[in-house]
Amino acid sequence: MPIEENKALIRRYYDELWNGWQFDLAGQIVAGDVRFRGSLGRAVLGRAGLVDYMKYVQAAFPDFHNTVEDLIAEDDRVAARLLYTGTHRGEIFGIAATGRRIRYAGVGIFQISGGIITDAWILGDLAGLLLQLRPVES
Repeated sequence: MPIEENKALIRRYYDELWNGWQFDLAGQIVAGDVRFRGSLGRAVLGRAGLVDYMKYVQAAFPDFHNTVEDLIAEDDRVAARLLYTGTHRGEIFGIAATGRRIRYAGVGIFQISGGIITDAWILGDLAGLLLQLRPVES
């Protein structure tokens, strides 16, 4: 696929699949056997695993939003510089909902084949996220 089409696929992945929580689009965007490692450090295999991961994130941050700040592409790979935001409304990492707004940075590296994502390796600033979720000391 041409580089611009690969970049458009990654924008669609974030805009529609993630930001729109349109789980049914996973079949159009990611391979059935996709290898995925998310910004929260969990790795899953397969489309169903990715959707389960997304639901895990959604349960903790119902308004979770991915902002694509930059895309760089070459051949069958696309790298995205990302900003994640949301409100902590459900338990995550054993931390009960705090109601706090979170904001952390990340980067994703994607491999594309046949017009769909076959591999996604996402790294998020977990230390920064956990600092935002930690209990406030009196």
